[in-house]
Amino acid sequence: MDKIKTQLRRLRYYTKKDYLTVHNISAAAALILGLVFTYNAITATTRNWQLEQKLKEITLQSEKLKLEVDTLKFEQNYYNTEEYQEIMAREKQGMMLEGETMVILPENSESAVNKYSEIDNKFNQKRTNLDEWLDFLFG
Repeated sequence: MDKIKTQLRRLRYYTKKDYLTVHNISAAAALILGLVFTYNAITATTRNWQLEQKLKEITLQSEKLKLEVDTLKFEQNYYNTEEYQEIMAREKQGMMLEGETMVILPENSESAVNKYSEIDNKFNQKRTNLDEWLDFLFG
């Protein structure tokens, strides 16, 4: 028992003498303060970045809404013009001006609709890079 008490006293003595010095305590305090400061700086930076992203998003939404309002005002002004009213009278009610004759064309036939589909399919096919270069160089 005395041996254990003696070892504990030695341990306490060496701990006070070697580890609990003013220099070690101040270094530990500086380390802790540095860690706390770093954590707070990172937290504040992250929060500021998130708020900045939110502000950008809201600004973009605001600009989009302003553009929509301007577009709707433009459309409203267009719908109030005589030109639009004349076009709609011709289209919806079949009206025409004096001296005009109305020509009613039949619907396009199936052969007319599909006339250029083969050419469109030929150009819309996926081609390799080599095929494109050969076509470019040699026609």
